[in-house]
Amino acid sequence: MYYKPGDDGVLLHRYQAAHDLAARDELVRKYLPLIRSLARRYSYTTEPLDDLCQVGALGLCKAIDRYRPDGGSSFKAYAVPTIVGELRRHFRDTGWALHIPRSLQERARKLGVALNELSARLGRSPTIAELAEHSGLSREDVIEGLEVRMAYDTSSLDGPGQTDDETGLTARLGADDDALEMVEYHAVLERTIRALPERERLLLHLRFSEDLSQSEIARRVGVSQMHVSRLLRRAVERLQAVAGADEARFGAPAAG
Repeated sequence: MYYKPGDDGVLLHRYQAAHDLAARDELVRKYLPLIRSLARRYSYTTEPLDDLCQVGALGLCKAIDRYRPDGGSSFKAYAVPTIVGELRRHFRDTGWALHIPRSLQERARKLGVALNELSARLGRSPTIAELAEHSGLSREDVIEGLEVRMAYDTSSLDGPGQTDDETGLTARLGADDDALEMVEYHAVLERTIRALPERERLLLHLRFSEDLSQSEIARRVGVSQMHVSRLLRRAVERLQAVAGADEARFGAPAAG
């Protein structure tokens, strides 16, 4: 087969027939602009362009190894889908933070390209309708594809957040509140206390909220200390009985 000087076929023949690595390296250098152009299709992702170019170069090397001139197509026509396939495989296998079906990945990629093209043309973010018309998708498919794009990358719980103090997300997560179980007890007691006579409610308040002694309560309300003691004992017994019934019915609040 005759090859013109500088033709890809000359370099391919030198590499495939004589394992001339210098010929392969020259082919790679020659197609670096093409690799960079194909890698830029994925500029909507967070992958560095240089990393994508390395993946594309790997695809080019595979094309160099597999290409046969008797296949009927030029080397460039053969190399482009091989490089693109390697890039897509990279994103499918390692790029996505969550497992996404390949069809949805392709839709998200297509919408990423459409977003870049329309934003540059319109000078603003395109609408759902404009994206649908440009990409040939339905509005529902566009919405789903845009949602899928959010699954490409995730934020680390230990990474900096969006606030000015750069606090990690973990530091802003909720924690167990040791006093939480007291909310349940308080709800039970409040319902029971409301059912007590007014005098017993007053005595409980003076004893447990204001921490007065029985003699001080007796002087405050004008009854004997013994009577205060009986009323307090009866009120506490009622509270314990109601609390015990609630535990049997709903289960005891979880211990802290």
